[in-house]
Amino acid sequence: MRESVLRTDVLREPLKIESLELLRSGRFFLVRARAEGLEGISEAHSTVMRAAWPIFTQKVAPHFAGRDARDLERVFHAAYLANSNYKWQGLPFWVCMAAAEIAILDLLGKASGKPLGELFGKVRRRRVAVYRASGNRGNSPAAEIEYLRKITEETGARAIKFRLGARMRYDDASTKRDLELIPLVRKTFGPQMTLYADANGSYDVPMALRIGRLMEEHRFAFFEEPVPFDYYDETKAVADALDIPIALGEEEMSLRNFRRIIETGTAQVIQPDLMYGGGLMRAVKVARMANAAGLPCTPHISGGGLGYLYVAHFASCVEDPGPHQEYKGSGETFPVQCPTSTLKSENGMLTVPSGPGLGVTVEGAVWKRAAVVSG
Repeated sequence: MRESVLRTDVLREPLKIESLELLRSGRFFLVRARAEGLEGISEAHSTVMRAAWPIFTQKVAPHFAGRDARDLERVFHAAYLANSNYKWQGLPFWVCMAAAEIAILDLLGKASGKPLGELFGKVRRRRVAVYRASGNRGNSPAAEIEYLRKITEETGARAIKFRLGARMRYDDASTKRDLELIPLVRKTFGPQMTLYADANGSYDVPMALRIGRLMEEHRFAFFEEPVPFDYYDETKAVADALDIPIALGEEEMSLRNFRRIIETGTAQVIQPDLMYGGGLMRAVKVARMANAAGLPCTPHISGGGLGYLYVAHFASCVEDPGPHQEYKGSGETFPVQCPTSTLKSENGMLTVPSGPGLGVTVEGAVWKRAAVVSG
């Protein structure tokens, strides 16, 4: 947990961050880091940043300008401590920190000529298998099957995830849907499709066990957040009673809590969100802890934007990211161009960009509409 993850040998000379700006372009927010004629960018989880932008401009950005980008890990931690920022931590703060971090990582990659994965050691894989996920709840099992067919046909994905429960609760209607949908998905997609399901904390322990045993019967690969995400004892009780791996971590923002989840066997698939959890450096630390314990670390992706791209770079360099990574689909993404990848799932596989940094450039129309956000 305490080991550094970012390489410090990628540049011989200091790379002083001249500015770190938040910009808005239509429905998107992006962060731009500048140094020595270079620019690094990130799409800043725009749905969160619409409410959280003052935290970025007032609490986060002032602590990065003038610093050496090579020293990003130390600077990042100093920003967390500065002016009691640690008291502000939570999803809005860590999303802002992640947006700053990824823009600076992109800047480092461009200055060194290395893709993001090489900033954390080496690129282990250039292609990653994807899964598509449905966000639907409350629709009929038949309607959900048709939607799952559509998104798998679009991408060739060989793994899918769908929602169970009623989000942090369950009732008779949601339970009826769950009990019908679980076997129907397996029957429809056959034995070769990898199936995941996410309850978003909907159940208590008895219902989680009932649903989990049905998932085991139909050979599902993991059961995500069966009980509320911070019910650690109850999650472990479910994990101990079932054979299906329990996935957890989307809402987790503490490295020590991740360590506890791993050490105690509370979950078997570790799922840091690359934005909610504060960015790639912290997620790579979680992955190294999980992998040291023999567990996969399959990141969670929140929002649309460039989240799928951050996941691809993460999966390119960690030892065991799990067999499939979430892909949102091109219709939900931030408009960028990439000479080394189509950025699309082709036959269920996504090629990780191999250019410097993120390996993409923002389309010109985005910059034409962009205005600096301040205040």
